[in-house]
This record gives sequence, structure tokens and C-alpha cells, in this order.
Amino acid sequence: MQETRQNRIARLLQKELAEIFQSQTRMMHGVMVSVTRAKVSPDLSICTAYLSIFPSNRAEELMENINENVKSIRYELGTRIRNQVRIIPELRFFIDDSLDYIEHIDELLKK
Repeated sequence: MQETRQNRIARLLQKELAEIFQSQTRMMHGVMVSVTRAKVSPDLSICTAYLSIFPSNRAEELMENINENVKSIRYELGTRIRNQVRIIPELRFFIDDSLDYIEHIDELLKK
């Protein structure tokens, strides 16, 4: 039962965070940030979100910017989901480099 609720809240957070990043990066031409996965702790107090950033050479710069603005992102998330959850979870962001890894494997296979 608890796992079902965790998954439902994780999907909700992933969708809302993706919309927040989409609206914020619309002003930055040539940059795309997508939320590939979101995991929520069993007590629903911590959300770990994995971000895929294109182009990947600007990933570190954007992650620094995102980590500096975690409070404003959490506030905006709270205004969007305040009627659906009791506690707005603490946000933790990590780079999802699985696409870069797949690209690297493809390059090795072509050799």
C-alpha cells in the first residue's frame, strides 16, 4: 500500500518538476532539462530527482544554478501541489548521465 502511494507521489512530482523546468528553460535557447526519474522516501519528505540536461557540456553549470535555486523551485512546486500532498518534500537533484553512457557505448561498438 505504501509503495503505491510513493509511486503515485513520485510520478506527480516528476510531472510537476518537468513543467517547472520547461517553463524556466524556455528563456534559455538551446538548453533542455528533463526529469528522467523521481524517487520519494518512504515518509514522503525527500524527493530525489534525476535530470537529463542537453547539451551535456553545460550540465555542471546548470546543476550549480539549480542547486542554488532549490528553495524557489520547492516553493513553486508547493504552490502547484499544495492540495494533493501534506508535506512538500525536500528536493535533491542529480545528473542522469545514462544517455551519455549509451552514446559512449555506441561509439565503442562502432570502432
